[in-house]
Amino acid sequence: MTAPLLALEGFSVAYGSVEAVREATLSIADNEIVTVIGANGAGKSTLLNAVMGVLPSRGATRFAGADITRLEVEQRVERGLCLVPEKRELFGSMSVEDNLVLGGFRVPPEKRRDALEQVFARFPRLLERRRQLAGTLSGGEQQMLAIGRALMASPRLLMLDEPSLGLAPLIVAEIFRIMLDLRSSGVSILLVEQNARAALRIADRAYVMELGLFTMHGPARQFASDQRIVSSYLKG
Repeated sequence: MTAPLLALEGFSVAYGSVEAVREATLSIADNEIVTVIGANGAGKSTLLNAVMGVLPSRGATRFAGADITRLEVEQRVERGLCLVPEKRELFGSMSVEDNLVLGGFRVPPEKRRDALEQVFARFPRLLERRRQLAGTLSGGEQQMLAIGRALMASPRLLMLDEPSLGLAPLIVAEIFRIMLDLRSSGVSILLVEQNARAALRIADRAYVMELGLFTMHGPARQFASDQRIVSSYLKG
């Protein structure tokens, strides 16, 4: 059996005496989209930040067969793990292209050029606005830029925290289409998303997080028809 791309075992994250994530076990395979759904405050964003190394964690984190539990953020990026945070964290006073180049600053120059061309091919709107300041972009364009910046590092696993937040429906549909396209090109995705209906529609598997605990997990298609999930997360 092939080892998972990402595996968490006994994964816990605490803020002082408060455990935000408790003894989580999660796995993601190559070319798979896995979504984590749950109410605000359930610990979903904390989970992503800790997997990225932004927050300290306990337990084991394995990526591509190697133990990365003690690695710093930059080392995890070099291994092929990237996070697009909820707040995007773009440099608003810098151009679109400069933001992208920063995303690939650890990539050799010749590969960085190729990566930039690939991002512009995937996001033609960013190519049109390559000289524009990031802070002047629309919300949807900023989200595309945040994803494109992460792709500059050629990740094997891309983690997305609330990528549809505050975006118009047409832009949301485009962002989700891009995620499917990324999976087809060999990028696995760990998705945290309040729009649970849309997330379950594209995901292969899903986890439900409640107060820091994974209470359910299984095929996303089954979740979409589970009355407990429908009543709690798919209303409207």
